[in-house]
Amino acid sequence: MAAKPQSATSLEISPEEDRRGRILKYSIAQGVRVICIVVAVTGGGNWLTWVAGFGAAVLPYFAVVIANAAGAGAPSKSAPKAEAPTLAIGADAFKNASTK
Repeated sequence: MAAKPQSATSLEISPEEDRRGRILKYSIAQGVRVICIVVAVTGGGNWLTWVAGFGAAVLPYFAVVIANAAGAGAPSKSAPKAEAPTLAIGADAFKNASTK
């Protein structure tokens, strides 16, 4: 039984596009972190300074988690996975070693 051929429209995004998207997400998160660091250092010691300092401390973790999140967030229809054919050998194909 032959499998249906894979359609080019059902392919996942290319590794280059995936990498570009991850780098963009990570860069945006790190840009926000730089802003938090600047606000924490130049703040007047009020609550905003503490919030910005906390954001600067935890943003690297969330930046990595968000950048490494698989896919674009929406479930996509992927092509059916290739399956290896299974071999079936009947019992009549085996011969007894003592019988010649």
